[in-house]
Amino acid sequence: MEAHHVSRREWFRRTSSLSLGIPFAFPNLALYSSCLASFLSPDLPQGFPLPSQLFNSDPTKYRLTAADESFLEDLERASFAFFWEQASPITGHIEDRGPANGGTHKQVSSIASTGFGLTALCVADHRGWLEPGVILERVKNILRFALDKLPQERGFFYHFVNPDTGARVWNCEVSDIDTCLFLCGVLTCRAHFGDAEVRTLATKIYERMDWAWMLNGGNTLAMGWTPEHGFLKARWDSYCELMMMYLLGMASPTHPLPKETWDAWKRPDFEFQGAHYVGSRAPLFVHQYSHAWFDFRGKHDSFCDYFRNSIIATKVHKLWCISLSKRFPDYSENLWGITASDSAHGYTAWGGPPEMGDIDGSIVPCAAGGSLPFLPEETLAVLGNIREKYGARAWKRYGFVDAYNPLNDWTDTDVIGIDVGITLLMAENARTNFVWNTFMKDPAAQMGMELAGFKAE
Repeated sequence: MEAHHVSRREWFRRTSSLSLGIPFAFPNLALYSSCLASFLSPDLPQGFPLPSQLFNSDPTKYRLTAADESFLEDLERASFAFFWEQASPITGHIEDRGPANGGTHKQVSSIASTGFGLTALCVADHRGWLEPGVILERVKNILRFALDKLPQERGFFYHFVNPDTGARVWNCEVSDIDTCLFLCGVLTCRAHFGDAEVRTLATKIYERMDWAWMLNGGNTLAMGWTPEHGFLKARWDSYCELMMMYLLGMASPTHPLPKETWDAWKRPDFEFQGAHYVGSRAPLFVHQYSHAWFDFRGKHDSFCDYFRNSIIATKVHKLWCISLSKRFPDYSENLWGITASDSAHGYTAWGGPPEMGDIDGSIVPCAAGGSLPFLPEETLAVLGNIREKYGARAWKRYGFVDAYNPLNDWTDTDVIGIDVGITLLMAENARTNFVWNTFMKDPAAQMGMELAGFKAE
């Protein structure tokens, strides 16, 4: 477990030094399609369609079939069961991870997992999976505890805590990114529930956050703070899942980030065999997390169309995985996807391209699950194939296990909250746009994108 937060911070430190800081924009579909059509991959297996054949249409125009809807309903319900069952009966705060088949709590909550869980509660309320009053009381309990009892520093929370008491675990950092994932859930609740107490609690949690303090005298956010050592040296200064922080930080009505911080982080021109996109040497989830709440479709700032950019990054990742099939024969058109996850040797931040980590043929279902709105037809094919081909080995009480390896019979015994969460939220966005539509009703989401200069295509 502790390897989770250590490895995540470490790969950010390593990759931040590789950023070139070259802006690169994809403001329209024509340029996006042109880029994709020119992407040729000589390492693809013989007989596999050329990229120019794969990218000749807009993947977001795919319409879900009745079978797709049924599958995603099962996936979302199973995922939601994690957030409902693996929550503290005292505070409602949610475990960082849990047994894939349910059972005993591990007594370590992550603030990020709870943020995904708050949004999952909105989805459950929207879909009528539980009685509305029961869901609303759970939301209130989580928010009350976060506001009044959960340890915090200038409004930012510790990464890992005891879910019953809120006590800090593993001497972890006060984490701005994980607090922001929690905040996205908080603001989704503020927008969704017509309840005065929820709105008051959510507003107080948001307005207490001192974003300017987390700059630590710089023009980009520090990656965290500890009472023992102060601010972490690493900064959120290059493209990744950071967009949500700067957008909500700038929109703060009490302690805002300067507008200039939006332009301060680098957007490297990342290239793989002729395909260009804004990226970084990082796992696939960096192209997913901010997109779970912020609706970037049909919009761009002065640098980039970030939604189209994530489509390109996901396409590239798929083709890169398939190019590894000579080493790992399980990787194929309908079986691919690697992102930060458990492995047979512990939690690891693996992925690519370029290859990072000791890749061994493992499959991480949330790589496809978190990309459902970007490549719906192709990711559904992957997820459906996993469930059909590997059955109970890969699919358990809470949906897909965090990772498994078809080549050596290793299967994870756990699921991880943030991986379950990104799958659930993106599945719902692919189906109904519910999370996007709800979150984007909140004034903070709207103000953040306005301050960042987003415009319709």
